[in-house]
Amino acid sequence: MTPMPTLRAAAEIPVSRRPAPPTWVVVALACAGQFLVVLDVSVVNTALPSMRADLGLSAPGLQWVVNAYTIAFAGFMLLGGRAGDLYGRKRMFLIGLALFPLASL
Repeated sequence: MTPMPTLRAAAEIPVSRRPAPPTWVVVALACAGQFLVVLDVSVVNTALPSMRADLGLSAPGLQWVVNAYTIAFAGFMLLGGRAGDLYGRKRMFLIGLALFPLASL
């Protein structure tokens, strides 16, 4: 006869060493990420009239400028999702939040 394993009390289970960040910090980071995306899209749309005048682009050419941004953004979103699965979503979100403004310059 083998002894049955006993359940550990909740007080005995080790707790994470670092406390969770305050909720407002998480919300502020999520808002900052969304703000950067909207800002980047609006910058592309703001530049369209001068691109049309300077480069002589037609309406379909201007649409491809917007589409190229969207396609590149979607591709990096897929890569970021996979990297989040492999290395942790929080880490990848913070890295993306730091790299996105640099890539937008």
